[in-house]
Amino acid sequence: MNERIRSLPRPRWRSPLRGPWLTSVFGSVLLVGLSIVVLTGLLSYIAYGPQLGQAIPSPVRGLGLPTFDWPTRPSWLYRLTQGLHVGMGLALVPVVAAKLWSVIPRLFARPPVRSVAEAIERVSLVLLVGGVLFEIATGILNIQYDYIFGFSFYTAHYFGAWVFIAGFVAHVAIKLPRMITALRSRSLWAVLRTSRADTEPEPADADGLVATDPAEPTMSRRGALALVGGGVLFVVVLSAGQTLGGFTRRAALLLPRGGGEGHDANDFQINRTAAAARIATADVDDSWTLSLLGGPAAVRLGRGELLAMPQHVARLPIACVEGWSTVQTWTGVRLSDLARHAGVEQPLSAVVTSLERDGAFNRALLQANQVLDSDALLALRVNGADLSLDHGYPARIIVPAMPGVHNTKWVSSIEFRKV
Repeated sequence: MNERIRSLPRPRWRSPLRGPWLTSVFGSVLLVGLSIVVLTGLLSYIAYGPQLGQAIPSPVRGLGLPTFDWPTRPSWLYRLTQGLHVGMGLALVPVVAAKLWSVIPRLFARPPVRSVAEAIERVSLVLLVGGVLFEIATGILNIQYDYIFGFSFYTAHYFGAWVFIAGFVAHVAIKLPRMITALRSRSLWAVLRTSRADTEPEPADADGLVATDPAEPTMSRRGALALVGGGVLFVVVLSAGQTLGGFTRRAALLLPRGGGEGHDANDFQINRTAAAARIATADVDDSWTLSLLGGPAAVRLGRGELLAMPQHVARLPIACVEGWSTVQTWTGVRLSDLARHAGVEQPLSAVVTSLERDGAFNRALLQANQVLDSDALLALRVNGADLSLDHGYPARIIVPAMPGVHNTKWVSSIEFRKV
Protein backbone atom coordinates (compact mmCIF):
# COMPACT_ATOMS: atom_id res chain seq x y z
CA MET A 1 0.00 0.00 0.00
CA ASN A 2 2.81 2.42 0.96
CA GLU A 3 4.58 1.58 -2.31
CA ARG A 4 1.44 2.51 -4.28
CA ILE A 5 1.17 5.86 -2.46
CA ARG A 6 4.83 6.65 -3.17
CA SER A 7 4.36 5.81 -6.87
CA LEU A 8 1.50 8.27 -7.36
CA PRO A 9 2.57 11.42 -9.26
CA ARG A 10 3.01 14.47 -7.06
CA PRO A 11 1.58 17.90 -7.96
CA ARG A 12 3.85 19.98 -10.19
CA TRP A 13 3.55 23.19 -8.19
CA ARG A 14 4.91 22.43 -4.72
CA SER A 15 6.58 25.63 -3.54
CA PRO A 16 5.47 26.41 0.03
CA LEU A 17 5.87 30.14 -0.67
CA ARG A 18 2.93 30.42 -3.05
CA GLY A 19 -0.31 31.72 -1.65
CA PRO A 20 -2.71 34.66 -1.67
CA TRP A 21 -0.48 36.87 0.52
CA LEU A 22 2.66 36.70 -1.65
CA THR A 23 0.62 37.01 -4.84
CA SER A 24 -1.15 40.06 -3.39
CA VAL A 25 2.15 41.72 -2.47
CA PHE A 26 3.34 41.43 -6.07
CA GLY A 27 -0.12 42.45 -7.29
CA SER A 28 -0.18 45.60 -5.16
CA VAL A 29 3.21 46.69 -6.55
CA LEU A 30 1.97 46.10 -10.09
CA LEU A 31 -1.30 47.91 -9.40
CA VAL A 32 0.59 51.10 -8.60
CA GLY A 33 3.49 50.65 -11.03
CA LEU A 34 1.48 49.61 -14.07
CA SER A 35 -1.00 52.43 -13.47
CA ILE A 36 1.91 54.87 -13.77
CA VAL A 37 3.15 53.10 -16.91
CA VAL A 38 -0.31 53.27 -18.51
CA LEU A 39 -0.85 56.94 -17.63
CA THR A 40 2.56 58.10 -18.86
CA GLY A 41 2.21 55.96 -22.00
CA LEU A 42 -1.09 57.59 -22.93
CA LEU A 43 0.40 61.01 -22.17
CA SER A 44 3.17 60.19 -24.63
CA TYR A 45 0.61 59.68 -27.40
CA ILE A 46 -1.03 62.99 -26.49
CA ALA A 47 2.41 64.67 -26.63
CA TYR A 48 2.79 63.39 -30.19
CA GLY A 49 -0.13 65.58 -31.20
CA PRO A 50 -3.19 63.43 -31.97
CA GLN A 51 -5.10 66.53 -33.02
CA LEU A 52 -2.48 66.88 -35.76
CA GLY A 53 -2.74 63.26 -36.84
CA GLN A 54 0.66 62.26 -35.51
CA ALA A 55 1.55 58.88 -33.99
CA ILE A 56 -1.93 57.76 -32.96
CA PRO A 57 -3.46 55.39 -35.52
CA SER A 58 -6.56 56.45 -37.38
CA PRO A 59 -9.34 55.63 -37.18
CA VAL A 60 -9.43 54.51 -33.54
CA ARG A 61 -13.20 54.83 -33.11
CA GLY A 62 -13.97 54.84 -29.40
CA LEU A 63 -10.33 54.50 -28.36
CA GLY A 64 -9.38 58.09 -29.10
CA LEU A 65 -7.67 60.19 -26.45
CA PRO A 66 -8.66 63.67 -25.30
CA THR A 67 -6.60 66.17 -27.24
CA PHE A 68 -5.00 69.37 -26.02
CA ASP A 69 -1.95 71.40 -26.85
CA TRP A 70 0.96 69.62 -25.19
CA PRO A 71 2.69 72.25 -23.01
CA THR A 72 6.21 73.44 -23.66
CA ARG A 73 6.82 74.15 -19.98
CA PRO A 74 8.52 72.85 -17.99
CA SER A 75 11.02 72.04 -20.72
CA TRP A 76 11.76 68.67 -19.07
CA LEU A 77 8.10 67.55 -19.05
CA TYR A 78 8.38 64.90 -21.78
CA ARG A 79 11.73 63.84 -20.38
CA LEU A 80 9.95 63.11 -17.08
CA THR A 81 6.83 61.39 -18.43
CA GLN A 82 8.59 59.20 -20.99
CA GLY A 83 11.49 58.48 -18.66
CA LEU A 84 8.99 57.25 -16.08
CA HIS A 85 7.13 55.22 -18.70
CA VAL A 86 10.17 53.36 -19.98
CA GLY A 87 12.05 53.22 -16.68
CA MET A 88 9.09 51.96 -14.68
CA GLY A 89 8.14 49.51 -17.42
CA LEU A 90 11.64 47.99 -17.38
CA ALA A 91 11.87 47.95 -13.58
CA LEU A 92 8.57 46.06 -13.27
CA VAL A 93 9.69 43.17 -15.50
CA PRO A 94 11.01 41.13 -12.49
CA VAL A 95 7.76 41.81 -10.61
CA VAL A 96 5.66 40.68 -13.59
CA ALA A 97 7.72 37.49 -13.78
CA ALA A 98 7.33 36.90 -10.04
CA LYS A 99 3.58 37.51 -10.20
CA LEU A 100 3.19 35.01 -13.04
CA TRP A 101 5.25 32.48 -11.07
CA SER A 102 3.07 32.98 -8.01
CA VAL A 103 -0.19 32.27 -9.88
CA ILE A 104 1.03 29.54 -12.21
CA PRO A 105 -1.08 26.83 -10.51
CA ARG A 106 -4.15 28.92 -11.26
CA LEU A 107 -3.16 29.37 -14.90
CA PHE A 108 -2.97 25.60 -15.40
CA ALA A 109 -5.94 24.59 -13.24
CA ARG A 110 -8.12 21.72 -14.54
CA PRO A 111 -10.87 22.14 -15.52
CA PRO A 112 -10.01 25.72 -16.52
CA VAL A 113 -13.59 26.99 -16.16
CA ARG A 114 -16.17 25.83 -13.66
CA SER A 115 -18.58 28.78 -13.59
CA VAL A 116 -19.55 31.95 -15.43
CA ALA A 117 -17.55 34.01 -12.91
CA GLU A 118 -14.45 31.91 -13.62
CA ALA A 119 -15.00 32.30 -17.37
CA ILE A 120 -15.00 36.10 -16.97
CA GLU A 121 -11.88 35.89 -14.84
CA ARG A 122 -10.16 33.70 -17.44
CA VAL A 123 -10.93 36.16 -20.23
CA SER A 124 -9.53 39.01 -18.12
CA LEU A 125 -6.38 36.93 -17.53
CA VAL A 126 -5.90 36.30 -21.25
CA LEU A 127 -6.18 40.04 -21.96
CA LEU A 128 -4.03 40.98 -18.97
CA VAL A 129 -1.19 38.49 -19.44
CA GLY A 130 -1.23 38.62 -23.24
CA GLY A 131 -1.39 42.42 -23.21
CA VAL A 132 1.41 42.96 -20.71
CA LEU A 133 3.74 40.46 -22.41
CA PHE A 134 3.09 42.05 -25.83
CA GLU A 135 3.72 45.56 -24.49
CA ILE A 136 6.91 44.50 -22.70
CA ALA A 137 8.24 42.60 -25.73
CA THR A 138 7.54 45.32 -28.29
CA GLY A 139 8.68 48.06 -25.92
CA ILE A 140 12.03 46.41 -25.21
CA LEU A 141 12.58 45.60 -28.88
CA ASN A 142 11.87 49.23 -29.79
CA ILE A 143 14.42 50.38 -27.22
CA GLN A 144 17.10 47.98 -28.40
CA TYR A 145 16.50 47.98 -32.16
CA ASP A 146 15.09 51.18 -33.57
CA TYR A 147 12.56 50.84 -36.42
CA ILE A 148 12.88 47.04 -36.80
CA PHE A 149 9.19 46.25 -36.99
CA GLY A 150 7.40 45.31 -40.17
CA PHE A 151 4.43 47.22 -38.77
CA SER A 152 3.94 50.56 -37.05
CA PHE A 153 5.24 50.29 -33.49
CA TYR A 154 3.09 53.24 -32.46
CA THR A 155 -0.11 51.66 -33.81
CA ALA A 156 0.62 48.20 -32.39
CA HIS A 157 1.71 49.51 -29.00
CA TYR A 158 -1.37 51.74 -28.82
CA PHE A 159 -3.90 48.99 -29.49
CA GLY A 160 -1.90 46.55 -27.38
CA ALA A 161 -2.14 49.02 -24.52
CA TRP A 162 -5.94 49.07 -24.74
CA VAL A 163 -6.06 45.26 -24.73
CA PHE A 164 -3.95 45.31 -21.59
CA ILE A 165 -6.01 48.11 -20.00
CA ALA A 166 -9.23 46.14 -20.54
CA GLY A 167 -7.76 43.07 -18.84
CA PHE A 168 -6.12 45.15 -16.12
CA VAL A 169 -9.32 46.97 -15.14
CA ALA A 170 -11.41 43.79 -15.20
CA HIS A 171 -8.85 41.85 -13.18
CA VAL A 172 -8.54 44.58 -10.56
CA ALA A 173 -12.32 44.79 -10.23
CA ILE A 174 -12.50 41.01 -9.66
CA LYS A 175 -9.44 40.57 -7.46
CA LEU A 176 -9.12 43.79 -5.44
CA PRO A 177 -11.33 42.66 -2.49
CA ARG A 178 -9.42 39.36 -2.26
CA MET A 179 -6.10 41.16 -2.50
CA ILE A 180 -6.97 43.48 0.38
CA THR A 181 -8.11 40.53 2.51
CA ALA A 182 -4.93 38.59 1.72
CA LEU A 183 -2.65 41.52 2.54
CA ARG A 184 -4.36 41.86 5.92
CA SER A 185 -3.92 38.17 6.66
CA ARG A 186 -0.34 38.57 7.83
CA SER A 187 2.11 41.29 8.76
CA LEU A 188 4.84 42.28 6.33
CA TRP A 189 7.11 42.95 9.28
CA ALA A 190 6.49 39.43 10.60
CA VAL A 191 7.26 37.95 7.18
CA LEU A 192 10.53 39.88 7.01
CA ARG A 193 11.55 38.39 10.38
CA THR A 194 10.73 34.81 9.39
CA SER A 195 13.69 32.63 8.44
CA ARG A 196 13.67 29.85 5.87
CA ALA A 197 13.53 27.20 8.60
CA ASP A 198 10.38 28.76 10.05
CA THR A 199 8.66 29.33 6.71
CA GLU A 200 5.35 27.50 6.44
CA PRO A 201 2.71 27.31 3.70
CA GLU A 202 -0.27 29.65 3.83
CA PRO A 203 -3.69 28.17 4.67
CA ALA A 204 -5.46 26.48 1.76
CA ASP A 205 -7.20 28.93 -0.54
CA ALA A 206 -10.12 28.78 -2.96
CA ASP A 207 -7.93 29.63 -5.97
CA GLY A 208 -5.61 26.67 -5.44
CA LEU A 209 -2.41 28.74 -5.17
CA VAL A 210 -1.30 26.98 -1.98
CA ALA A 211 0.35 23.62 -2.67
CA THR A 212 -1.55 20.57 -1.41
CA ASP A 213 1.72 18.67 -1.03
CA PRO A 214 4.30 21.39 -0.36
CA ALA A 215 8.00 20.74 -0.65
CA GLU A 216 10.55 21.92 1.89
CA PRO A 217 11.27 25.64 1.43
CA THR A 218 14.50 26.50 -0.38
CA MET A 219 14.16 30.14 0.67
CA SER A 220 11.96 32.24 2.91
CA ARG A 221 9.32 34.69 1.73
CA ARG A 222 11.71 37.35 2.91
CA GLY A 223 14.29 35.91 0.53
CA ALA A 224 11.78 35.81 -2.34
CA LEU A 225 10.90 39.48 -1.81
CA ALA A 226 14.60 40.35 -1.60
CA LEU A 227 15.29 38.43 -4.82
CA VAL A 228 12.57 40.25 -6.76
CA GLY A 229 13.47 43.59 -5.16
CA GLY A 230 17.10 43.03 -6.06
CA GLY A 231 16.09 42.32 -9.65
CA VAL A 232 14.14 45.58 -9.76
CA LEU A 233 17.09 47.50 -8.31
CA PHE A 234 19.47 45.87 -10.80
CA VAL A 235 17.31 46.93 -13.76
CA VAL A 236 16.95 50.46 -12.36
CA VAL A 237 20.74 50.82 -11.95
CA LEU A 238 21.30 49.62 -15.53
CA SER A 239 18.63 51.82 -17.10
CA ALA A 240 17.84 54.96 -15.08
CA GLY A 241 20.99 56.74 -16.21
CA GLN A 242 19.59 57.17 -19.72
CA THR A 243 17.07 59.64 -18.28
CA LEU A 244 18.83 61.00 -15.19
CA GLY A 245 22.12 61.71 -16.94
CA GLY A 246 25.24 62.84 -15.09
CA PHE A 247 27.50 60.17 -13.60
CA THR A 248 24.60 57.65 -13.70
CA ARG A 249 24.63 57.65 -17.51
CA ARG A 250 27.70 55.39 -17.60
CA ALA A 251 25.67 52.64 -15.93
CA ALA A 252 22.98 52.59 -18.65
CA LEU A 253 24.43 49.41 -20.10
CA LEU A 254 21.13 47.82 -21.15
CA LEU A 255 20.18 50.70 -23.44
CA PRO A 256 22.11 51.34 -26.66
CA ARG A 257 21.26 55.05 -26.78
CA GLY A 258 21.29 55.57 -23.01
CA GLY A 259 24.95 56.52 -22.72
CA GLY A 260 27.43 57.69 -25.28
CA GLU A 261 28.08 61.29 -24.16
CA GLY A 262 31.61 62.60 -24.58
CA HIS A 263 33.46 65.89 -24.28
CA ASP A 264 33.11 67.15 -27.86
CA ALA A 265 30.29 69.53 -28.73
CA ASN A 266 28.47 67.00 -30.93
CA ASP A 267 29.39 63.91 -28.92
CA PHE A 268 25.98 62.89 -27.63
CA GLN A 269 23.24 60.42 -28.54
CA ILE A 270 22.15 59.95 -32.13
CA ASN A 271 18.91 58.13 -32.81
CA ARG A 272 19.06 58.25 -36.61
CA THR A 273 22.19 58.93 -38.61
CA ALA A 274 22.43 60.88 -41.84
CA ALA A 275 23.38 57.69 -43.64
CA ALA A 276 20.25 55.91 -42.36
CA ALA A 277 18.16 58.88 -43.48
CA ARG A 278 19.87 58.85 -46.89
CA ILE A 279 21.11 62.43 -46.62
CA ALA A 280 23.44 63.10 -49.55
CA THR A 281 26.38 65.50 -49.35
CA ALA A 282 24.87 67.58 -52.16
CA ASP A 283 21.74 68.08 -50.04
CA VAL A 284 23.61 70.02 -47.34
CA ASP A 285 26.37 71.83 -49.22
CA ASP A 286 26.57 75.62 -49.68
CA SER A 287 23.61 75.54 -52.06
CA TRP A 288 21.23 74.48 -49.26
CA THR A 289 18.43 76.93 -48.49
CA LEU A 290 15.57 76.95 -46.03
CA SER A 291 12.14 77.66 -47.51
CA LEU A 292 9.71 79.64 -45.33
CA LEU A 293 6.15 79.12 -46.57
CA GLY A 294 2.70 80.31 -45.64
CA GLY A 295 3.18 84.04 -46.07
CA PRO A 296 2.43 86.28 -49.06
CA ALA A 297 5.41 84.76 -50.91
CA ALA A 298 7.92 82.02 -50.28
CA VAL A 299 11.14 83.15 -48.57
CA ARG A 300 14.42 81.30 -49.04
CA LEU A 301 17.35 81.75 -46.69
CA GLY A 302 20.83 80.26 -46.86
CA ARG A 303 22.70 79.21 -43.75
CA GLY A 304 24.79 82.38 -43.80
CA GLU A 305 21.63 84.51 -43.84
CA LEU A 306 20.20 82.53 -40.93
CA LEU A 307 23.41 83.03 -38.95
CA ALA A 308 23.17 86.76 -39.61
CA MET A 309 19.72 86.91 -37.97
CA PRO A 310 19.39 87.47 -34.18
CA GLN A 311 20.64 84.32 -32.45
CA HIS A 312 19.08 82.87 -29.31
CA VAL A 313 20.73 80.41 -26.91
CA ALA A 314 18.72 77.84 -24.92
CA ARG A 315 19.71 74.84 -22.84
CA LEU A 316 17.08 72.22 -23.66
CA PRO A 317 16.63 68.47 -23.47
CA ILE A 318 15.90 66.04 -26.24
CA ALA A 319 13.79 63.20 -24.88
CA CYS A 320 12.80 60.25 -27.04
CA VAL A 321 10.13 57.59 -26.95
CA GLU A 322 12.80 54.99 -26.13
CA GLY A 323 13.22 56.72 -22.76
CA TRP A 324 16.66 58.28 -23.25
CA SER A 325 17.24 61.99 -22.95
CA THR A 326 20.11 64.44 -23.15
CA VAL A 327 20.40 68.15 -22.30
CA GLN A 328 22.50 70.36 -24.58
CA THR A 329 23.00 74.07 -25.28
CA TRP A 330 21.51 75.10 -28.61
CA THR A 331 21.98 78.28 -30.63
CA GLY A 332 19.78 79.38 -33.51
CA VAL A 333 16.91 81.54 -34.74
CA ARG A 334 13.63 81.61 -32.87
CA LEU A 335 10.78 79.99 -34.80
CA SER A 336 8.63 83.01 -33.95
CA ASP A 337 11.18 85.26 -35.66
CA LEU A 338 11.13 83.03 -38.73
CA ALA A 339 7.32 83.15 -38.78
CA ARG A 340 7.39 86.96 -38.80
CA HIS A 341 10.08 86.89 -41.47
CA ALA A 342 7.74 84.71 -43.56
CA GLY A 343 4.90 87.21 -43.05
CA VAL A 344 2.86 85.17 -40.56
CA GLU A 345 2.66 87.05 -37.26
CA GLN A 346 0.55 84.56 -35.27
CA PRO A 347 0.80 81.08 -36.78
CA LEU A 348 -1.64 78.50 -35.43
CA SER A 349 0.59 75.62 -36.51
CA ALA A 350 3.63 74.83 -38.61
CA VAL A 351 4.69 71.97 -40.87
CA VAL A 352 8.39 71.17 -40.77
CA THR A 353 9.78 69.09 -43.65
CA SER A 354 13.11 67.30 -43.62
CA LEU A 355 15.53 66.33 -46.35
CA GLU A 356 15.25 62.80 -44.95
CA ARG A 357 14.22 60.38 -47.68
CA ASP A 358 13.40 57.31 -45.59
CA GLY A 359 11.48 57.18 -42.35
CA ALA A 360 8.09 57.90 -40.87
CA PHE A 361 9.09 61.26 -39.39
CA ASN A 362 10.39 63.30 -42.31
CA ARG A 363 7.57 65.74 -41.55
CA ALA A 364 6.39 67.11 -38.21
CA LEU A 365 3.50 69.35 -37.26
CA LEU A 366 4.00 71.90 -34.49
CA GLN A 367 1.25 73.45 -32.38
CA ALA A 368 0.97 77.22 -31.97
CA ASN A 369 2.50 77.20 -28.48
CA GLN A 370 5.44 75.16 -29.78
CA VAL A 371 6.11 77.62 -32.60
CA LEU A 372 5.77 80.71 -30.39
CA ASP A 373 7.69 79.54 -27.32
CA SER A 374 10.62 81.86 -26.67
CA ASP A 375 13.05 78.90 -26.65
CA ALA A 376 11.70 77.15 -29.76
CA LEU A 377 14.54 77.30 -32.27
CA LEU A 378 15.75 76.44 -35.69
CA ALA A 379 19.10 75.37 -34.22
CA LEU A 380 22.27 75.98 -36.23
CA ARG A 381 24.85 75.26 -33.53
CA VAL A 382 25.12 73.09 -30.42
CA ASN A 383 27.44 73.63 -27.46
CA GLY A 384 29.19 76.44 -29.32
CA ALA A 385 29.97 74.42 -32.47
CA ASP A 386 28.23 73.86 -35.79
CA LEU A 387 25.82 70.95 -35.81
CA SER A 388 27.36 67.74 -37.08
CA LEU A 389 25.70 66.09 -40.06
CA ASP A 390 24.29 63.32 -37.85
CA HIS A 391 22.79 65.92 -35.52
CA GLY A 392 20.97 67.69 -38.33
CA TYR A 393 23.37 70.04 -40.12
CA PRO A 394 22.67 72.51 -41.62
CA ALA A 395 19.64 73.18 -39.38
CA ARG A 396 17.30 71.33 -37.06
CA ILE A 397 14.30 72.03 -34.86
CA ILE A 398 14.56 72.10 -31.06
CA VAL A 399 11.41 72.81 -29.02
CA PRO A 400 10.98 72.55 -25.23
CA ALA A 401 9.18 69.43 -23.92
CA MET A 402 8.49 68.03 -27.40
CA PRO A 403 9.06 64.34 -28.26
CA GLY A 404 12.54 64.03 -29.70
CA VAL A 405 11.50 62.60 -33.05
CA HIS A 406 9.59 65.81 -33.81
CA ASN A 407 12.72 67.91 -33.30
CA THR A 408 13.24 67.47 -37.04
CA LYS A 409 16.78 67.28 -38.40
CA TRP A 410 18.04 68.38 -41.85
CA VAL A 411 15.19 70.88 -42.21
CA SER A 412 14.36 71.89 -45.77
CA SER A 413 11.20 73.95 -45.24
CA ILE A 414 8.83 75.33 -42.62
CA GLU A 415 5.26 76.19 -43.56
CA PHE A 416 3.60 78.52 -41.05
CA ARG A 417 -0.15 78.01 -41.08
CA LYS A 418 -2.92 80.41 -40.08
CA VAL A 419 -5.39 77.58 -39.47
